[in-house]
Amino acid sequence: MDTFTHNLLQVESIRGVDTGKSSLLYKLPDAESILLFVGAPHKGMLTENNQFRSIVTENVEDAQKVISQLQHVFKKVPAAIIYRFDSAYESALSEWEAYFKTHQFLCSIPFFVYTEKGFDELKSLVTRHSFIDDIITMDAWHVLGNKIAIVSKFKRMRTFPVYKSSSLRTRLYNRKFYSNFLKRTLDVALAGGGLILLSPVLLAIAVLIRMESKGPVFYAAKRAGRNYRVFKFYKFRTMVPDADKQLDKIKHLNQYDGQTDGPVFIKVSNDPRVTKLGSFLRNTSLDEIPQLLNVLKGDMSLVGNRPLPLYEATTLTTDEWVERFLAPAGITGLWQVSKRGKKDMSVKERIDLDINYAHKRSLRYDMWLMASTPFALVQKDNV
Repeated sequence: MDTFTHNLLQVESIRGVDTGKSSLLYKLPDAESILLFVGAPHKGMLTENNQFRSIVTENVEDAQKVISQLQHVFKKVPAAIIYRFDSAYESALSEWEAYFKTHQFLCSIPFFVYTEKGFDELKSLVTRHSFIDDIITMDAWHVLGNKIAIVSKFKRMRTFPVYKSSSLRTRLYNRKFYSNFLKRTLDVALAGGGLILLSPVLLAIAVLIRMESKGPVFYAAKRAGRNYRVFKFYKFRTMVPDADKQLDKIKHLNQYDGQTDGPVFIKVSNDPRVTKLGSFLRNTSLDEIPQLLNVLKGDMSLVGNRPLPLYEATTLTTDEWVERFLAPAGITGLWQVSKRGKKDMSVKERIDLDINYAHKRSLRYDMWLMASTPFALVQKDNV
């Protein structure tokens, strides 16, 4: 197999030549993390993430032989497996399904399907094949290391007995199917009905935003949700058009404790970047209405933990904090009901609330949080 980047490990012919026996990988440094890519990678993608050394194979059979060699020769397993979606995906994914059933230990390896188009159409694969953790594109490549770190911890909890011995973690990963089905059904029904009923309000707000200032009506940015899944998050624009570029200028106003190491959240009281209309939309939570589109798409739920900007999510990959990503991303949740708009909040308190919801979540608990949300809609402080 040809070496075409400095990040690509050389691999001899997997099938062998005359004897039909498998050849071994070349010498592999022990300290390196291995990314196993199945299919043809996008030009230059393997040079854009220096956290990993990559092995590329043409098909599933060769990839499984590489995994075997890594295990038996180098006592390693890949940090992640990335399968490039192609026309033969049905048979390829069936091969992987059978492989993981007979290699339970390897079920802890993060598995992603890479695609360059048709992202939304492929989401059903995650539901149909439980070993698939997410569908990714080139947009997620620069945060791949953080995504792998979080997903691998989740999968180890499910895979290894040392984690299953904990009643808490067993509860986290053995939810009954009907509860999740009812939650999704409720999400789709309420989000769809809400968008129809609120369509006149949506139109009126859009007109007012355009009248107040130049720039897009909607604010769309990448957020990290459950299992560190990155998606495009929608809100009405409440700030000046170049607000993201001004973030460094207002960090000293951050209402969270000003620690420099560990988790980082940024929330500014009376943010100077917020427009007059934006302040009203925020205080009444009307800016959140477009997130109903995220709920319909399956990116979010009505109730869950708030999806985080990537600069915040990348600080929460440690064992201490990662469990907040067990819960789905949501429009409302425990943090909004109990602490929204209040200044007396530490980073630890915010994350503890998220983790608390991840542990306790159920359909009944979600219904209680939704019933409590109207009382928290009007904030006491402009944040």
